[in-house]
Amino acid sequence: MAAHTSAAPRVPPARTARSVVWILIISSLAVKAGGFAWDFLGYYVADGTNGTGHGTTAAGAALTAFGVGWCAGQASAGALTDRFGQRTALVALMILSALACLALAVATSLPALLAVAVLLGLTMEAHRPAVSAAINEAIPTEAGRTRAQGWLYFSANCGIAICGGAGGYLAHHHGYRLLFAINALACVAFALIARRVLAPRNAAADAVRVRYRQVLTDPTLRWITVVAVCSMICAWGLVSVLPLLMTSDSLPASSYGLVMVANTVAVLALTPPLMRLLVGRGDSIRFPFVPVLATGSAILGLGITVAAFQHTVAGYAIAAVVLVPGEVCYSVAVGAYISTAAPAGATGRYQAVISGATALASLPPLGIALALDAGGRPLVAGVLAASAALAVTACVPLARRLRIHTTTRPETRS
Repeated sequence: MAAHTSAAPRVPPARTARSVVWILIISSLAVKAGGFAWDFLGYYVADGTNGTGHGTTAAGAALTAFGVGWCAGQASAGALTDRFGQRTALVALMILSALACLALAVATSLPALLAVAVLLGLTMEAHRPAVSAAINEAIPTEAGRTRAQGWLYFSANCGIAICGGAGGYLAHHHGYRLLFAINALACVAFALIARRVLAPRNAAADAVRVRYRQVLTDPTLRWITVVAVCSMICAWGLVSVLPLLMTSDSLPASSYGLVMVANTVAVLALTPPLMRLLVGRGDSIRFPFVPVLATGSAILGLGITVAAFQHTVAGYAIAAVVLVPGEVCYSVAVGAYISTAAPAGATGRYQAVISGATALASLPPLGIALALDAGGRPLVAGVLAASAALAVTACVPLARRLRIHTTTRPETRS
């Protein structure tokens, strides 16, 4: 009885909960829109005019260091969220991210840049586990949590699109260091907002302790991680495979910009109606999320495989648009999994594992480039199609394990 009495005040009124969730989602959009340190790291390292002038090889090394830091950062962010609460984790990680952005603005030697790149990777996406945990704690219904998780992914896509357009203009007229200063300010603002709107961790929550060793014993999490890695290899093709293919067709960077504009317009136009279709407006999710996840993986594979055989801007733009329904299905399904399968006290770690899988999926572009050199476009298409097929296939044991999981532990949330 005492546990229930002490935990009750942590559940805010519905209107307050919705307000907090929307503030966090909008803040996530803002910090992604200002995420110039991530998007322009490679340019800054390679550019000899406004950057440090270390060349493309050094830029590749810096991006790889960023990816390694990103994978490790998700694990630490999830642990911090579950151990110390969303407010403490968000404030601390956003302050560290701001310091990393400022360090990037003053670093010039290659060793210093590589060290800063790792630190950026550790912190730049570190808000995702804390925001997901806050959503799950604030919203009482499965469909409501799924909608909010889906809008969190939508805000990230919108923020990335804004970042690319605004950053390119600002970098051209004012240089990269201004971008990194703006990025630092966005992180500090998010830290202040989190401190303002999120409550401190309730002492009663410390009784619930879940570690990664326990989390990783969940077979449903292991299978959805396989799906996430394979699906996101296809989704990341938009920013890794397409530039390689378009360069081989001697298409200029401006053509790639047009393709990204087509993708962004499709994201803005298709996400709201697809969210209503897949989730609905009630308290229960309209469709089981595993078929939605399998469908999204298949569409992502189809879109990037089609792109492998294109040679015109229009063809690449169509392929980029085809990817969008797959991205929406994937984000809705993953949001549904986080909102329904993560046990109390472990939402941060569950989100961190899946976000870490996304980070891991950003590392294979070198392999795609080698495949393009070795076997041309058919080999690239085959590799990407095989990745999507593996994602769809992994949904079968995922569904089976979820049925067992639900039977043996019907209450997944406190």
